[in-house]
Amino acid sequence: MKFVIVSKGDTKSNALKDRMVNYMAEMKMEYDETAPEMVISVGGDGTLLQAFHRYQHLLDTASFVGVHTGHLGFYADWLPHEVERLIISIQNDEYQLIEYPLLEIIITYEKFGAESRYLALNESTLRTDDGTTLVSDIDIRNQHFERFRGDGICVSTPSGSTAYNKALGGAIIHPSIEALQLTEIASINNSVFRTVGSPLVLPKHHTTQVHPVNSEIYKMTVDHINLVHKGVRQIQFRVADEKVKFARFRPFPFWKRVHDSFISDRN
Repeated sequence: MKFVIVSKGDTKSNALKDRMVNYMAEMKMEYDETAPEMVISVGGDGTLLQAFHRYQHLLDTASFVGVHTGHLGFYADWLPHEVERLIISIQNDEYQLIEYPLLEIIITYEKFGAESRYLALNESTLRTDDGTTLVSDIDIRNQHFERFRGDGICVSTPSGSTAYNKALGGAIIHPSIEALQLTEIASINNSVFRTVGSPLVLPKHHTTQVHPVNSEIYKMTVDHINLVHKGVRQIQFRVADEKVKFARFRPFPFWKRVHDSFISDRN
């Protein structure tokens, strides 16, 4: 088994990473930063997002698992005192692969027909660069749906629906459902301007296109990554063909994670 460990970078996470690397080396597993079969994050959900973006080019062959050194996360479910058990399970192939859908973002520019493509595990957001009202035409399946006015928009995956999307009033979607969710960020609704005013859940075969109207420079996020784009003609969001694989060693029910994160007082 070839593996790599991505640490949050704090003292506790780095120490745990070193301990895991030494133990896995004793079990004849190979540390490989170039082509790992197992990507282990040590930190929290943010660390796993970093690991995903670092190794997203290996989605066909690599699986991910998270060890948390802080609060329980949606992706990082192993505790530091359990890592020996985790490593033994990896060595013995005692796990199943669970696939989650991803979000594909394709940006088309006004000049030269150039495109940029990104994958998001959680979500992508769009705002103007200077903080002014975002005005964009939104199409669904190449048919005009609405002209949006507001602070911005957020498009999330099912697994990302518990993150920023939830804070915006979006629905929580089970990650077994291949869909994306478009949620408004402080939309303007009055007697003159009107949007649907509700989150939209689109199935896998539906794409949505956003056509910016009023600005030359836009700020975007793709998970934790901040981007600035100029001369944007269209941004297309769809459920990606690729999926991310998580190594599941024991039951980790999604709705229990939701309960423990947002309802239970025991985190």
